[in-house]
Amino acid sequence: MKGPFQKSRIPEGKAFVINELKAPYFDVNWHFHSEYQLFVVLKGRGTRFIGDHMQTFKEGDMVLTGPDLPHLWKNDKAYHNPDNNLSVQGIVIYFPDNFLNNSVFSLVEFESIALMLKKSVRGIEISGQTNQLVKAMMIELLDLKGGCSLIQLLKILQTVADSTDCKLITGAAYINTNKESERDRMGQVYEYVMQNFQGKVSLEEAAQLSNLSVSAFSRFFKSRVNKSFSDFLTDVRISHACKLLHETDLNISEVSYDCGFFTLSNFNKLFKERMNMTPVQYRKEFLNTFAGG
Repeated sequence: MKGPFQKSRIPEGKAFVINELKAPYFDVNWHFHSEYQLFVVLKGRGTRFIGDHMQTFKEGDMVLTGPDLPHLWKNDKAYHNPDNNLSVQGIVIYFPDNFLNNSVFSLVEFESIALMLKKSVRGIEISGQTNQLVKAMMIELLDLKGGCSLIQLLKILQTVADSTDCKLITGAAYINTNKESERDRMGQVYEYVMQNFQGKVSLEEAAQLSNLSVSAFSRFFKSRVNKSFSDFLTDVRISHACKLLHETDLNISEVSYDCGFFTLSNFNKLFKERMNMTPVQYRKEFLNTFAGG
């Protein structure tokens, strides 16, 4: 995996760019860029990394990321096997950090959008009715040209700014401290963990991948992700456990083993610490919510 790398998708003279993505899987590169990005998943599942936060994603996942906020939508392993005939689809909008030369956003009429864009440096997850409205507007925007397309984008931003269906993603203290000279390290570490978390993952091996000593790697990783490598690995495993509890009939022991936990007691302890309930309670609550919906 290469990343994070800088990339710009906006040709000179254009206010923004919208693309429809269709591929076997989403971009595998953990990256950041100077543009704002609004992304909705129309098809595909996996694990989403935004700054110091990670969680599983599926169809409908919608996120606005501010400039220089690292992100990655990492599809499940099954998507990387051509024999499975799986594919993904999404819509992404890029607009620059000096969108419309910042001129209109100093006006009172655009105050709410300006505030929302300021908050997007932590990433904004958009759900509920707003998610459905914005997704429909993004699909319409694919076919609009000229001034109509710009007006539609402003409508989308206003809809998000006015919504109560939004939550900030990264921790309040998160700052992207990644440097260009270190750009490959985090990407390699993410790839290593995602490929191996169901088995043995070694701090020493992660450090070796990064060309750092174990102690230097531990400091480096914590400064970038606001958590230790061990806590990050546990979060990945617990996230996968939640997915299995939602989507399969595996018993708790099988879920534990499939997530890389080799003792059931340790799995139950760590799951309860992070989710504030046992795996059995979590599955039951999910099933009750699903049945109720």
